[in-house]
Amino acid sequence: MKRRIGILISGRGSNMEALIRAAAEPEAPFEIALVLANNPEAGGLEKARAAGLRAESVDHRPFKGDREAHERALDAKLREAGAEILAFAGYMRLLTPWFVEAWPDAILNIHPALLPSFKGLHTHERALEAGVLWHGCTVHLVRPAMDEGPILGQAAVPALPGDTAESLGARVLAQEHRLYPEVLRRFASGRLSVQGERVLGEPVVLRADLAES
Repeated sequence: MKRRIGILISGRGSNMEALIRAAAEPEAPFEIALVLANNPEAGGLEKARAAGLRAESVDHRPFKGDREAHERALDAKLREAGAEILAFAGYMRLLTPWFVEAWPDAILNIHPALLPSFKGLHTHERALEAGVLWHGCTVHLVRPAMDEGPILGQAAVPALPGDTAESLGARVLAQEHRLYPEVLRRFASGRLSVQGERVLGEPVVLRADLAES
């Protein structure tokens, strides 16, 4: 049986598209049950519908800052669709402990940095300012604290002389599109799991060499 995935987005959904392509593979251990956005104008919604997927939104603005009430509305749609695993793909809302606890060890997120470094926003600018030699992205299980949780996979790219945040970010994004589907394949198939905060199985480690950059 394929695991049913709920994808949450806020914008254009490029990582969502990578997961949709992976789900279309004959041997994929997962299928997309629902694409859900907090922004009715999110560009990824039309992309999901064009792929024949159910895509809906629950606008956070009418909830007037009541994050838990908004999350309960999201939760109702996800459960009605039969989602078992949630994949956050550019979902730009901080979660309440209620939502994280409602989906224990079932929420995956991709972050554009090699955690635990550069949590939060503007990761590529901050990486360049820090003078790192390698930058990248991380897929992790979500915990109540921002950008915390067991690391399920990472992909690294070199930071090159003359890089800008845009050029470095483009190379990281290309690796995100490789990393996220592979982590989800392993997680959905049971080859990758957690016990408490300990990762069991086969975490994904990717590295783009200089030739690929």
